[in-house]
Amino acid sequence: MDSPAPLTEEQKQFFLKNGYLKLSRCFTREQAAEVTEGVWTRLGMAADDKSTWTQHKVNMPSHRTFDAAALAPRAWAAICELCGGARRVDEARSRYWRDSLIVNLGTPAGEGRPTPPRALDNWHVDGDFFVHYLDSPEQALLVIPLFSDVPPEGGGTMLCPDAIPKVARWLHEHPEGVSPRMVPRAHPDFAKEKNLEWYTELAKGCDQFVEACGKVGDVFLLHPLMMHSATSNARRHARIITNPPVSFRAPQVFDRADGDYSLVELKTIQSVGGLDRLKGWRPTMPREAIVPMRVRIQEEMKRKELQRLEEAKGVAAAA
Repeated sequence: MDSPAPLTEEQKQFFLKNGYLKLSRCFTREQAAEVTEGVWTRLGMAADDKSTWTQHKVNMPSHRTFDAAALAPRAWAAICELCGGARRVDEARSRYWRDSLIVNLGTPAGEGRPTPPRALDNWHVDGDFFVHYLDSPEQALLVIPLFSDVPPEGGGTMLCPDAIPKVARWLHEHPEGVSPRMVPRAHPDFAKEKNLEWYTELAKGCDQFVEACGKVGDVFLLHPLMMHSATSNARRHARIITNPPVSFRAPQVFDRADGDYSLVELKTIQSVGGLDRLKGWRPTMPREAIVPMRVRIQEEMKRKELQRLEEAKGVAAAA
C-alpha cells in the first residue's frame, strides 16, 4: 500500500488559521460498521424505533480497540504530521482508537428546533483527566472520526475556532495550572467537575462556529485548545462518533533552538501572540492526573452493556 500523501501547504495554512482540519474518506463504510457493531444492543435501543431513544447523548464505554494506522492510515499520517512527526507522538496512548462511541440522538422536544451555538450548554475543551497548562502533552490533538453520516443540524459537534486564542491566553496567564473546566488552582471550585460556566460565557462572545458535518469515513483533527460542544441534533439522525485523544511524548516546546516547531505548537504560539510573549514561560506547579467521574460512570455502563450483549447472544442461539 502506498504511503499517504503529506498535507498540502493549503491544508497546513488552513489548520494554522482555523485550528482544525477535515479529511475525507479516511475509512470505508464497511470498516465503520465493524467499529459500531452491536451499538444498538449495547444501548438497549432500536435503530428504527425512536420511542426507545431514551437518552439525548450517550458516551459509551469501550470494548475493543482498532489500530488507527491500519483503519485510517491517511488520518494517522496527518496526525503525526500536525504533531511534528511520529517521533513526537506517544503511540501507546494515541494510535489505538476504541469503540467508546458517542451517540447523539436528539430529543423529541428539540426535533426541528436547532439550538443556536451561543446557547449550547456543553462548551468545553477536552482533557478531563489532567490539570491543564499551555504546553500540556496529554492532549496534543482531538480526533473526531465520523462513523455515521452527519448532515447539517444532525448532531455534529460544534467547533468554535475563534475561542482558541482566548483559551491559550488564559492558560498563558495561569502557569500554576487550571482544572479541565479552566478554573485556576487557587479557586475553591478548582476540583468541581460539573462546572462549564467559564466556557459558556466565552462562547457568548464568539462569532465563528463550525458544525463537524460529513460522511462516514471523514475525520476531523482539532487543535487541543479547540472549544467545542455537543449539539441538539434537530434532525434526530443517529450520529455516531468517537473522540480519541492524541498525546505528545513530551510537553510542547516554545523555544526550540532549531525552530522545528510542530503545526500544533505553531498554532499555540500564534494564539498567545507570538514567541516574544512566551520567553521564559514555564509551568510553576507539578503536572497532575485526574480520575474523572466519567470513568466511574462508564464502568457501570460497561457492565450493563456486556449483560445486554450476552442476552442477545442467547436469544440468537435459541432462534
